[in-house]
Amino acid sequence: MGSRGRARGAVGAPGEEREAEASEASEDPAAPSRGRAERRRSARRAERRRRRSLVREFPLIILVALVVALVMKTFMVQVFVIPSGSMEQTIRVGDRVLVDKFTPWFGAEPERGDVVVFKDPGGWLEQDRTPSHDGALMAGAKEALAYVGLMPSAGEQDLIKRVIGVGGDTVECCDEHGRLSVNGTPVQETYLAAGNPPSRQSFKVKVPQGRLWVMGDHRDVSADSRFHMGNPGQGTIPLSGVVGRAFAITWPLGRVHQLDEPGSLSSLASNSRARGTGPESMAVGPLPVEPPLVMGVLGILPFVVRRRSRPPE
Repeated sequence: MGSRGRARGAVGAPGEEREAEASEASEDPAAPSRGRAERRRSARRAERRRRRSLVREFPLIILVALVVALVMKTFMVQVFVIPSGSMEQTIRVGDRVLVDKFTPWFGAEPERGDVVVFKDPGGWLEQDRTPSHDGALMAGAKEALAYVGLMPSAGEQDLIKRVIGVGGDTVECCDEHGRLSVNGTPVQETYLAAGNPPSRQSFKVKVPQGRLWVMGDHRDVSADSRFHMGNPGQGTIPLSGVVGRAFAITWPLGRVHQLDEPGSLSSLASNSRARGTGPESMAVGPLPVEPPLVMGVLGILPFVVRRRSRPPE
């Protein structure tokens, strides 16, 4: 009897000791402070780990953003800034236009009325080229930045005009009412700059297959197809030289809108289509600018945010 009582007493002793320790801890006023201090130290350590992680990941983020920017600039969309008034009032000096470079990869071709950016087919921008005075280091840095679309390239000679005729079309100006016609149908050109006639120079050209006849909306100052009729192709440009179709103005904010095809041109019937002394030069082309990097950063940002939002392990 006595031994069994002593055994039960020995088993219960550790529980009594733990209760006593818990009672003493609850009576210790410094315990909550120590708990809060430990939590703050843990939070600071976790924040330091996140900062070190971001520093290590930053070069990778920049590299991936540059790759995304280069892919978008090369194959998808690019923003160009307009330095001349040859497309006023549709597109003004300083406007930034978004150019679709993606759909041509699937065989899409420019239509009548489209506003297109294209490479200089030869001789259109000769008088606008200026020699560079940059040193070798600065020239190399600019070339690298231009390669990924962060600044205009001095070597890129691009122009922006409206497609008036496609392969097989006959474009003529002007009829007895002073109108331009395509395949014998007069065109109501509501997009022309105020006070501009369709053309002050008479012409008639049949557009060869695989080429385009392009004109600026500000006819009085646009050195377009009309003033290069002595060139190969009678002033027309090759489809292979088209960079893409300008489909929206993205800046300034007050002018953000979509560039639509005018119905007077897009509704014209095709004509055997299978699927050319100028004014003061206003042929300076659109300049590619910085948004590809911004789009690249935006493309990689969700992955970075998702990774940083994970709780520390």
